[in-house]
Amino acid sequence: MNERTKKLAIIANPSSQEIYESDSWQFNCAAWSADDLEKFAELIVRECMKVSRLNTRVDSKVYLMIQEHFGVEE
Repeated sequence: MNERTKKLAIIANPSSQEIYESDSWQFNCAAWSADDLEKFAELIVRECMKVSRLNTRVDSKVYLMIQEHFGVEE
């Protein structure tokens, strides 16, 4: 898990901060609630939307397509 993904995991599940900041962390979805997992997935989708919007080579429709496909609201 890269640093950005770790930050998203902490945002989705703040009680996991100590785990992900340690050197010997292990991602364990079984310890997460369904709400935390949904939040984590939504944060990843939002990151994809952000990247697509910032990338000037990509048509802005990609942002809207990602948003619509995953049902993420602004």
